[in-house]
Amino acid sequence: MIDFAIFAVTFLLALVASVLYLYPASRRAAGIPGITPTEEKDGNLPDIVTSGSLHEFLVNLHERYGPVVSFWFGRRLVVSLGTVDVLKQHINPNKTLDPFDTMLKSLLRYQSDGASVTENHRRKKLYENAVTTCLQSNFALLLKLSEELLEKWLSYPETQHVPLSQHMLNFAMKAVIQLVLGNTFKEDQEIINFQKNHGTVWSEIGKGFLDGSLDKSTTRKKQYEHALEQLESVLKKTIKERKEGTFNQHIFIDSLVQGNLNDQQILEDGVIFSLAGCIITAKLCTWAVCFLTTSEEAQKKLYNEIDQILEKSPISPEKIEQLRYCRKILCETVRTAKLTPVSARLQDTEGKIDQFIIPRETLVLYALGVVLQDPNTWPSPYKFDPDRFEDDSVMKMFSSLGFSGTQECPELRFAYMVTTVLLSVLVKKLHLHSVEEQVIETKYELVTSPREEAWITVSKRN
Repeated sequence: MIDFAIFAVTFLLALVASVLYLYPASRRAAGIPGITPTEEKDGNLPDIVTSGSLHEFLVNLHERYGPVVSFWFGRRLVVSLGTVDVLKQHINPNKTLDPFDTMLKSLLRYQSDGASVTENHRRKKLYENAVTTCLQSNFALLLKLSEELLEKWLSYPETQHVPLSQHMLNFAMKAVIQLVLGNTFKEDQEIINFQKNHGTVWSEIGKGFLDGSLDKSTTRKKQYEHALEQLESVLKKTIKERKEGTFNQHIFIDSLVQGNLNDQQILEDGVIFSLAGCIITAKLCTWAVCFLTTSEEAQKKLYNEIDQILEKSPISPEKIEQLRYCRKILCETVRTAKLTPVSARLQDTEGKIDQFIIPRETLVLYALGVVLQDPNTWPSPYKFDPDRFEDDSVMKMFSSLGFSGTQECPELRFAYMVTTVLLSVLVKKLHLHSVEEQVIETKYELVTSPREEAWITVSKRN
């Protein structure tokens, strides 16, 4: 039986019609530094498991062998790129497929074979426009959800420990459900079931690159498949309703329906955005608040900016662009937390990075977590310092990695907007404090998160 992690990566990007079995001699012929397989069947999967995560494995591998390294998923050669310079040689801004979204589709085993470059480009643009439109159309709803959370926190005594990760996940889930599905749910129990199934699916695909354990557990596999089936059932119901009816609220699904995608394409894009949009938003909100609790200076500067630009008014889409320091905080949050530590592409033609030849059909990983903590690129890389983004060249480099500007993934753009609205509401009324002696460790999966619950306290501003 093929381990899920090996299957996922072999299947990754859904671009390989037949598996190409490569052996250690092939790696040596390619001349790329790295390690040989630990096991013939599993390749270096045992080494990844021992390291704790794919990200931590890549950190060690790049420290030992340099910016371009190789290892093995099963019998498949993998090349990892770990510096800005080598990534720039490989990243093509004109590619029609986003590497993170495509990776997620592969883990869900969605296939999009046969589409032309033109069709892929059209679908990508439609997806991006759907995200932008649903944000613009539902801005008042985002503000309302943020104010509801503020009122909840204002009701707490100053000694109350707030379970930050839990609250941010609930907040992000409400936002995504409303913006993707609209008023699909008539009963609270339906929302609870959706959240439960959402958590089950993400829990499994979130570690799909790590332990290969899903296919080894019949019970877990059935639970995962049932949860995904239930999520898809909700999306199918929503698609049918939006095609047949007329609604006042414009949601994500509406843009896809109006774009003349078929039902399977709408379903896939709806599931992807429901999963990635929610988790990336929840974790960005969580990390941003965490880092603000540890930096009084950053929190004060953010408050001053909000107070100066918003004055007595609530935030608006026009005002978001003026909150430049807030954007620097979010960029530095993504960098410091290494929010999405890995993405990937398949080498569709033979290529070259530095002096190394990358064979055709090699899986190429972008070790973004390694890049974002490279001391040669980021002075004091482990320090949370939003001011580093005052340098335009730093922001330009950050954008070239896909974390800002025209190349950022739609889910991250969504998360930036939602988190900005939330911070503008919270910081305007509250001081955010860390809990004394709490040490927050990081769990590295497709999106990083605190390993345990992150606790904070809040106090009212005078």
